[in-house]
Amino acid sequence: MVEQSFTDHFLIAMPSLDDPNFQRSVTYICEHNADGAMGIVINRPTDVSLGELLEHTDIETSIGSVAERAVFMGGPVQQDRGFVLHPPGGKWDSTLAVSPQAAVTTSRDILASIARADGPDRYLVALGYAGWGAGQLEQEMAENAWLCGPASADILFDLPVEQRWQAAAALLGVDLALLSSDTGHA
Repeated sequence: MVEQSFTDHFLIAMPSLDDPNFQRSVTYICEHNADGAMGIVINRPTDVSLGELLEHTDIETSIGSVAERAVFMGGPVQQDRGFVLHPPGGKWDSTLAVSPQAAVTTSRDILASIARADGPDRYLVALGYAGWGAGQLEQEMAENAWLCGPASADILFDLPVEQRWQAAAALLGVDLALLSSDTGHA
């Protein structure tokens, strides 16, 4: 049993975390239970546009604002699998309701809806996810690799990507610029 669930929280990389997959990252935790945790990194846009991803999946769009959106690197696990974070609502084939502010859908039908402009107004499309086995995230928290705090839909969907790391920490009253990446030195 998990003592505290981090579902619907931001996992904010500490400045000292030098894992290239997570350095200066913000991960939205979609599920956290006794079996482990799963989340989507929300501040790592890739060079792939949503238009390119849609074309690859044989979905057409003529909406420039959709086609030009960045696809995010959601994490190092299953990078060939797509995830769409969005506010709850809509009826898609495979959706996990995370909280009143967010859900994650993995079925192709949401991409088709987005391409037709009848999907969610706010969304983030990612390839791959971040995953932790049973007790792994708790161990990393104990090692001070992460800050964890409540998630914000505005940061998740609206804030410019380059501001998300600092803004997520600021929700906790933490200024990451004041934290040293050196540890153990007086």
